[in-house]
Amino acid sequence: MQFIHTDLGYRQRGEVVEITLTSGANVRLMDSSNFSSYKNGRRHSYHGGLARQSPIRLAIPSTGHWHVAVDMQGLRGITRASVRVLPGSLPEIRQAPLTDVPSLVQRDVPPPVESGGRTHDVFISHASEDKDEVVRSLANALVSQGLNVWYDEFSLRIGDSLRQKIDRGLATSRIGLVVLSPAFINKGWTNYELDGIVTRAVSGEQILLPIWHNITKQQVVDFSPSLADKVARSTATHTVDEIAEEIAGLLNER
Repeated sequence: MQFIHTDLGYRQRGEVVEITLTSGANVRLMDSSNFSSYKNGRRHSYHGGLARQSPIRLAIPSTGHWHVAVDMQGLRGITRASVRVLPGSLPEIRQAPLTDVPSLVQRDVPPPVESGGRTHDVFISHASEDKDEVVRSLANALVSQGLNVWYDEFSLRIGDSLRQKIDRGLATSRIGLVVLSPAFINKGWTNYELDGIVTRAVSGEQILLPIWHNITKQQVVDFSPSLADKVARSTATHTVDEIAEEIAGLLNER
């Protein structure tokens, strides 16, 4: 059987092989053992199959010696093929868990003292424009972790004094989450909440944890250089469930 053979040599798992064809053909990506069986007409295993479009890309499934074979078995005509190996993607960037951040776990932040109302694990400061996209689901994810959450849709009732309720929520919460977004930066009311959280964080009464949402570091720097240096989480790299799980772990650790 005639075939076009490319010896890929020793390759790493995750690298991608790109095969460019001049017409439809059978493409097989095989390790050395299976390639030996293939060229001798024996049963073999492979990755790939009939390729009718070009180029095609096949990922190296495990580190080792690999081969590509292209043939026209069962097909008419001839084809030419070129093969190249593309670098695999870089390892995923993962930040250290909140429980591994010394500035968070080494601070002696006591549970809030109840002052005429409920105590809370987390206070969420946010812009209303971000509710549907991220804040509501974050609040629900925190509750599902068994946390007591001050969130306006949970905590405010018709006739409540907004400022008094917010002040009480701030005063009785262990962690102040600030969902930083372009909408947050452009609002005045959120700055009032942020000032309260920062004041309590500086005095050691509360942990401040910014959540970046649809915002760049430069935007955060322009808004508040001190916030830009805080340990934070971003919705671009973490799901709301991952953020909620980390916060619950941090509180349990403490």
